Amino acid sequence: MRHLLNQFSLMLSAVLLVSCVSTIPPARIGEYVSSVYQAGDDAFTRIDQRPLRAGLVVVSDTAEQGAAPNLPEEALARLGESLQRDLGRAIPVAIKEMIPASHIRPLPHGDWAQFAELGRQRELDYLAVVVVSSTEQEYPVTLFLGWTTHAQPGFRRDNWSLLEFALLDLKHNQTLMQAEGRGWATLDRPSAPGIDQWYPAIYLRPQDERRIWPPTYEGAPNTLRVVSFEQAAKRLVLKLQNSWLGVLESEATARKTSS
Repeated sequence: MRHLLNQFSLMLSAVLLVSCVSTIPPARIGEYVSSVYQAGDDAFTRIDQRPLRAGLVVVSDTAEQGAAPNLPEEALARLGESLQRDLGRAIPVAIKEMIPASHIRPLPHGDWAQFAELGRQRELDYLAVVVVSSTEQEYPVTLFLGWTTHAQPGFRRDNWSLLEFALLDLKHNQTLMQAEGRGWATLDRPSAPGIDQWYPAIYLRPQDERRIWPPTYEGAPNTLRVVSFEQAAKRLVLKLQNSWLGVLESEATARKTSS
């Protein structure tokens, strides 16, 4: 009986951990795109011309208290290029260009006008907006070397990343689709460099124990963020793909009903 209670306690702890992690970092898209502009579930299906010709705006958000440093510019640009390619495979959107987001600012309840102005400047009726944010914490740990009992003082850094997507219809002032992808990765590194065989090492959370080796000790925190955001991007694209498959199924059902 005690063994069963212990198992139940472990399972409950895991569930609580995952539920807490799902809110870290907090959503930020509402500071950019107001929910007032949220369209109905069938808004996308009422658009005849597909794929939609859109621009991609990747917003690096660090305004939230406790936000981690975001990706370096080069890594952020690579993330945008990856999204530019993958979004078109998930939903019927043709990303024509990446638009700099240097003038985009968060405001309470969002600011639709700044995106409408971007669309006007670029002569685009649709924008795909991705808000990039993350949270980190670091704490001391004891690191063990290989399978030996030798221990080394070090640090563990957890990164929780979030990509929030919104597809904006600027012509009709509505948000056609929203989704998010979250990632979680951990960096273990000794207090000082020099143990290259084992550390620093990055692994994916919550259950993947495969190790990823940063190219340098100094650059390991940036590698951690790149790995975490790559996972968030994969989950975002998968969610969008599943959402669009649901739209197609609904369309097929409606055609059968009307025939």
